[in-house]
Amino acid sequence: MTAVPARRTPSHAVALLVRHGRTPTTGAVLPGRAPGLHLADDGRAQAEATAARIATLKRPPSAVYASPLERAVETARPIAAALGLRVRVERGLLECDFGSWTGQKLGTLRRKREWKTVISMPSAFRFPGGESFAEMQVRMSSTLDRLAERHGGGSFVAVSHADPIKAAVADTAGVPLDLFQRLVVGPCSVTALVRGGEARTVLCVNALSSLAELGLS
Repeated sequence: MTAVPARRTPSHAVALLVRHGRTPTTGAVLPGRAPGLHLADDGRAQAEATAARIATLKRPPSAVYASPLERAVETARPIAAALGLRVRVERGLLECDFGSWTGQKLGTLRRKREWKTVISMPSAFRFPGGESFAEMQVRMSSTLDRLAERHGGGSFVAVSHADPIKAAVADTAGVPLDLFQRLVVGPCSVTALVRGGEARTVLCVNALSSLAELGLS
């Protein structure tokens, strides 16, 4: 009698990347990793709406992860509650470390000479006293691959921030990092990527409506 080989668990999974909801400073300040920034009232409403959308998936995610920052954890909580799960804090999902630019107004930063590099050649830029975009991309992508291997064959939610999510999309699609600023990831939007092993597929970016037709195969 010939032994039937054990079925191998896939090393890839679907990562549902959720940008945190709106805060009182969204679009006005570069908050970075500074503590104490919470969701605004409309941001909490966005999180609840996103939770309801994710809960309608035919194959619900098996885990919910969040960046340690308050705005990400607060976005993740209603999603986890809707799925009957708990929020797991994952440092790999953190916002980029903006160094001395942390907390500055975007209007001020846009007048800096370095801003042109941030927009047109981010692969060559490191925030003063902080992280480079290239380091952020490697950190985010490796985190997603590690979580994908943990949840192989299924899906998971990862609540993070705009720049790390955009960088992960660029890496998944094989798009140069210098073009990642052309992507838009709005508050509480859902971006779905297949990651893990050799798998690299972009299912959707910046989704703000129903996820019913999202292919999670």
